[in-house]
Amino acid sequence: MPAKKKTATKARATQKRKKITAEDLFRLRLATGLAMSPDERKIAYSVEWMDKKENKYFTNIHMLDIATSESRQFTHGNHSDGQPVWSHDGEQLAFVSKREKKTGVYIMPSGGGAECCLLEIEGSIDGLQWTPDDTDLVFDLQYADSHFIEDKKKQKEPPVYRHITRLWHRLDGMGYTPKTPVQVFALDVETAKLRQITKGKRDNYNGSISPDGKWVAFVSNRSRKPDLDFLRLDLFVVPFAGGKERRVPTPAGPVWAPRFSPDSKKIAYLGHDDPNAGWGGVNLHIWTVGLNGRPAAKDIMPKFDRQAMDESISDTSDFHGVGALEWSADGRRVFFLCSDTGATKLYAARAAGGKPTCIYDGKCHIKAFSVNGKTRTVGLGYSDLKNPGDIITCPTTSGGEKHAVRHTDLNRFLRTDVELGRTREVWFKSFDGTDIQGWLVTPPGFRPAKKYPAILEIHGGPMAQYAFTFFHEMQYLAAKGYVVFYTNPRGGAGRGETWASAISDGWGDLDYKDCMAAADWLEKQKFVNSKRIGVTGGSYGGYMTNWMIGHTNRFRAAVTQRSVVNLLSFVGSSDIGYDLNREFKGWPWTNRENYIKCSPITYYKNIKTPVLIIHSEQDLRCGLEQAQQMFAMLKVMGKTVELVQFPQEPHGLSRHGRPDRRLARLDWIRKWFDRYLKK
Repeated sequence: MPAKKKTATKARATQKRKKITAEDLFRLRLATGLAMSPDERKIAYSVEWMDKKENKYFTNIHMLDIATSESRQFTHGNHSDGQPVWSHDGEQLAFVSKREKKTGVYIMPSGGGAECCLLEIEGSIDGLQWTPDDTDLVFDLQYADSHFIEDKKKQKEPPVYRHITRLWHRLDGMGYTPKTPVQVFALDVETAKLRQITKGKRDNYNGSISPDGKWVAFVSNRSRKPDLDFLRLDLFVVPFAGGKERRVPTPAGPVWAPRFSPDSKKIAYLGHDDPNAGWGGVNLHIWTVGLNGRPAAKDIMPKFDRQAMDESISDTSDFHGVGALEWSADGRRVFFLCSDTGATKLYAARAAGGKPTCIYDGKCHIKAFSVNGKTRTVGLGYSDLKNPGDIITCPTTSGGEKHAVRHTDLNRFLRTDVELGRTREVWFKSFDGTDIQGWLVTPPGFRPAKKYPAILEIHGGPMAQYAFTFFHEMQYLAAKGYVVFYTNPRGGAGRGETWASAISDGWGDLDYKDCMAAADWLEKQKFVNSKRIGVTGGSYGGYMTNWMIGHTNRFRAAVTQRSVVNLLSFVGSSDIGYDLNREFKGWPWTNRENYIKCSPITYYKNIKTPVLIIHSEQDLRCGLEQAQQMFAMLKVMGKTVELVQFPQEPHGLSRHGRPDRRLARLDWIRKWFDRYLKK
């Protein structure tokens, strides 16, 4: 971890530190976003926390002085303030705030003062940015259906019926998608007048204003079957003042996060050129294209065998998204995040093309970054195995980590009050000699001569990676006396296209063998009781947990969470299930045998392992019906099985579920393993 500019008071040597608890989630302070000021002297950043009394999450914006490392709270109140963005003159800070059921756009003097609400809607606002002359704010906006219902009583009531005509009509964490599409809007800061920039019945999003103020770039899917061909995205530009949109030619494939070059002549974006790619089988790279299509679109980092996005997962940050990119002030480089072998690092790609340069390297998880002004300094949201997150800065040159400074100490209690389990990186061989990466967490007060029960954790995705980042769940289970082992089997992120596509059309083969190799390694450790090992995982990790207990009886107990059991029904019940055809090279009616072969439910007659099923009732990614199929079948067969359902929760319960339910989930996992691994 980078050194802090101002060293905090050292903990008293005599102070006895306690083990981490589930309730310590309420003490965590998580930096969720940041924005560098134009003069590179300050950083506005958001801090999220859970309020125990109200049983909710709140976020406020803080202001950091880089020279002194002093922070002050900038916004106040029990609501969620985020997406801070500086005006170009540095005089104002705009942000988005969610209060009650309304989402608003606010501005405040950057030196502090009264906030001003410019807009309040029922719906979502994203991608907030100032126009170059600071007269307007540009952003993506989607109205919720309730926004158009004037009767407040009727707003709370479900509709009489839902008439559905599209495959894309639900999204986990959101529910039924609004009827109105996403559009790019401009908001006049002086008059608070809202003006729609993009038009049409399709979603138009990722709006980005050009530095000369003339154009807005955006992304849209105009294909004949947008729900099935959702990777066939196109790049468009439209005059900011109003006028006809124009498509900017790009290869068939995804286009995300467009950003204009400083001279407004080029657009950089995240994408690739294969609209039929499987899950993660083609790397997302930085591409550039001329405003008028000349020079033609090109991948400026074609030989870089990594994804240009953050794919590291943790329960102290939201699941990875598409990512972001930013230009350097001279237009010669484009900054981006990259997940690489269990770390997420900051890179810069040369606009002229070539091998990207690593700006911040190390065994860490860079969750977010921000540059501004002359782009000499970058602000980073930093996490590692002992730290959920802090704000650091470093130069935007190669080897910047050597000169990094940590400015915040948001979770000091983890160093002064809590004794964490020791986490160390481990490499081991799979069945075919392939090197597999993992992390081993030993309990606080660990004694090598003692025999401990152990838990193998399997990540979701599968296109994701465990990483050098703080994971509360792993520390919690270690504090309860377990050795915890979590690994990155094939099919995940961080090691290139061949690694990611290794399980395409073949789930349950190489990934299963890699997980079994992890169990083999764990059993051989002298401090592990080889007869008391459990297995757990969520989402794809739940799928693999189900698969493993259907193919081996080596585990004493299992906890499967938000899992998939039946790929045939998953295709029709998941919000993204119809995308499985790209991963399995066909549909259930054209590749039925493989869907059945790769479904854990096919092998449930073999299960002898006691299994706890944990599932959220509003999970639209891996529907509740998956858990119910598993529970019913195992019950009918007389197996040892229990089901715990969490009302109102979506797929992401472990990361952003209601606080009391997150604690209950952890408690159920502990109790199940205590029952079968400790008795």
